[in-house]
Amino acid sequence: MYPYIPHTEEDKKAMLEFLGLDSVDELFADIPEDVTSKDGLDLEPAKSELEVSKYLNELAGKNRTINDMTCFLGAGAYDHYIPSIIDHIISRGEFFTSYTPYQSEASQGTLRYLFEYQTLIADLTGMDISNASLYDEGVAIAEAALMATSVARKKEILISKTVKPDARKVLNRYAYVQDLKVTEIDMEDGVTDLEDLENKMSDDVGAVIIQSPNFFGAIEDIEKTADITHKVKRAGLITSVDPISLGILKRPGDLGADIVVGEGQSLGVPLAFGGPYLGFMAANKKYMRKMPGRIVGETEDEDGKRSYVLTLSTREQHIRRERATSNITSNQGLNTLIATIYLVTLGKKGLREVALQSTKKAHYAMKKLTESGKYKPLFDQPFFKEFALTSDNNADEILDGLKDEDILGGYHLGRDYSQFEDAILYAVTEKRTKDEIDKLSSVLEGI
Repeated sequence: MYPYIPHTEEDKKAMLEFLGLDSVDELFADIPEDVTSKDGLDLEPAKSELEVSKYLNELAGKNRTINDMTCFLGAGAYDHYIPSIIDHIISRGEFFTSYTPYQSEASQGTLRYLFEYQTLIADLTGMDISNASLYDEGVAIAEAALMATSVARKKEILISKTVKPDARKVLNRYAYVQDLKVTEIDMEDGVTDLEDLENKMSDDVGAVIIQSPNFFGAIEDIEKTADITHKVKRAGLITSVDPISLGILKRPGDLGADIVVGEGQSLGVPLAFGGPYLGFMAANKKYMRKMPGRIVGETEDEDGKRSYVLTLSTREQHIRRERATSNITSNQGLNTLIATIYLVTLGKKGLREVALQSTKKAHYAMKKLTESGKYKPLFDQPFFKEFALTSDNNADEILDGLKDEDILGGYHLGRDYSQFEDAILYAVTEKRTKDEIDKLSSVLEGI
């Protein structure tokens, strides 16, 4: 390991003397001999900085990214434009190295932007409170379900089959260890079957979970779902949303949702090959003391100056473990800051413009791709920026053909839904141009 670790022989001798040991082998004497390496690690000789940089660039060059391909893939992570101001601000040392605010009096800057983030998310979703924050959408859905069932003191969760498959898997794992029952609600033509929901509602249900726009891009009827949910005493409706869609759609809080969660990646967070991302959560006041993570509040210090505090923290690091509502630890602080800068930079008009351009371009793409009749809509539902198409061609062959033309195609729905084996889910954001959509159509017609 010598070429890779900068300790000199003198450094090692000094450390061993401090520990009262004679050798490195004595330091690791507790490790059984049968699991130790006898010949050392088979590592290449040390390389210079120039050689390492060249090698890593060669490795990176083997990847094909959205800078090399036109992206029509979504399914939970989206190629939205990221304003240049975001990288400029978050690269400042005081932001880039900030960590979770254990000592609030020394973390005023971090607490300030967490407070602003909470305010923005609560306003965007139409809810009373927001926390800061969660790991991703799947964790947000699962934590919201635990919170809702805890407040309701009930043991069953209903979740629509139109919710993102990965999120449903996360929920099932959380529910299993909490001895909660998860029942799936059937779908009809790409949206939640409300008749099936009504039939499955009972006094044991503490939470109903839907996603709108859902995994297929279709817009669910949140208001009717809320009405059905609230017929059962103390049952709460959890709605997972795309925050960009709220630039043009009604806020879930205004439609009867009790808890709103979602994935904040589209708020300026890079795709980054799958993460880290940003789960957000907002809720009605009655859930406040069961909300995971922390809530930052604004107050005044002894000199009358505005200051920020951890108003509520239910994490086991802050309070007795048996009273903690969650073991969520470090919040996604840097991504929270990114989302805050994104929302403030765009403002209400900018967010509406992104949402409008995304939905208009998605509807143009749907029309263009289906006009010949070779590809057909899988569902007949209002949609936001994603839609599913089916055809007589093999979905994997279609995606391979698109890849050959430097187009990152959609998501093969057959991976998660066996009944949609030949269907592909396409996503269109404000970044896509008419020429790119027309090329997608042309290539698809030629496959």
